[in-house]
Amino acid sequence: MRPGQWTAKGKSDFVTEVDRESERMVAETLLEAFPGSRVIGEELSPGSLHPHTSNLPPGLTWIVDPLDGTTNFLHRFPFYAVSIAAVVDGVLEAACVLHVPPALEYTATRGGGARLNDASIACSAITDPALALIGTGFPFSRMEQLALYQRHFAAIAAATAGIRRPGSAALDLCDVAAGRFDGFWELRLAPWDMAAGVLLIREAGGLVTDLDGDPDVLRHGSVVAGNPAMHAWLLKTLRGQGSGVGGQGLGAG
Repeated sequence: MRPGQWTAKGKSDFVTEVDRESERMVAETLLEAFPGSRVIGEELSPGSLHPHTSNLPPGLTWIVDPLDGTTNFLHRFPFYAVSIAAVVDGVLEAACVLHVPPALEYTATRGGGARLNDASIACSAITDPALALIGTGFPFSRMEQLALYQRHFAAIAAATAGIRRPGSAALDLCDVAAGRFDGFWELRLAPWDMAAGVLLIREAGGLVTDLDGDPDVLRHGSVVAGNPAMHAWLLKTLRGQGSGVGGQGLGAG
């Protein structure tokens, strides 16, 4: 897709007709299959999600990112996904993330575990930070907490085996659920970036909270994830460098 076909939503934040058409198709399919449900997505309804899970409308709500990793898609970097989560009365019940180029499907249901295609997946068992590979999303559009992020990055880089930033938060969270990443943090993600991945990690035996340790992460805010030991270490290490204003801050992945 040529740059002339991209639309900038913000600094280094692009949207294309592929995003919009994908979300329209997903929304139509879900609403036809589940009449009376509601679809909240990045392109069709970005301002409609209430700040906290408890404030979501009653009944079934779908939280959709039709193309997570748009910049990767535009540059033919094969790390982008479609992410869909089902929330019923404020509770995450089901999730699906499709890693598009290799056609890998991650799914989870509350109480039913997490799967990659037909195989069960689980979070990493690594508990020593020196052996850990950590995923992250760094700022690309909102720079007001760049200094905070740099302190976080330095602290994590000094204590671990490495840090990776592929550029799709939905897939980063899948990599935590599948045990490839031992942990993940980002200072600001939107609900559609993370909703499916949150359930996948929890069903794979991991923990997901914000920088304050609050498990209600379905809002525009910070995310810290990993197996219980790595999650606890990440929280302690990141908060030791400061958590910003209410854990809010940077742009999504």
